[in-house]
Amino acid sequence: MSRVLIVLCHPNPESLTHHLAAKSRAALEAAGHEVRVVDLYADGFDPVMSREERAGYHAPGDNEIPVAEHLAHLRWCEGVLFHYPTWWFGLPAMLKGWLDRVLVPHATFEMPTESKPMQGGRGLGHIRRVAVVTTAGAPLVYSKLIGEPGRRTLLRGFRALCHPRCRTSYDALHRIDTATPERRAAFAARIARRAAQF
Repeated sequence: MSRVLIVLCHPNPESLTHHLAAKSRAALEAAGHEVRVVDLYADGFDPVMSREERAGYHAPGDNEIPVAEHLAHLRWCEGVLFHYPTWWFGLPAMLKGWLDRVLVPHATFEMPTESKPMQGGRGLGHIRRVAVVTTAGAPLVYSKLIGEPGRRTLLRGFRALCHPRCRTSYDALHRIDTATPERRAAFAARIARRAAQF
């Protein structure tokens, strides 16, 4: 069993995104995992990095202070499950802002130098599982043609900070605006099964 952090990003608590996150949480807990949920909108997270915060971005220790609670969640968990809607083929601004502000150098990665690329695995090397559940208005083929920037950001960029053998998964319900109740229910059941096997 493991400790799983759900990062939930949707402004409407009655959304399918919230429904799917609840399904994931229930399945995870039923399987014996410890679960924490960070609901960015409900928690009033500010995705905007201030001028002062940016000025102190590279200062070890000091740069952790504005986002200490979120760093504590990341240090606690062994797996991260992102639930969000895909907007304009990518991450909602709220979730992108969470990444921008919380993934600070020294705490979660080492800055690149002239001789070395960015080094991950220091602060988040204990995370061995990263999963994404999202919905998208576009058809799958359109998302593929655009390059699925949200998927790349999380399953390549964020994953690079985690354990070298970190496993990933990505589940997306495309054409969400015209999805039938049956297709939505089938997707929700699939997400619950995935979480049960987390």
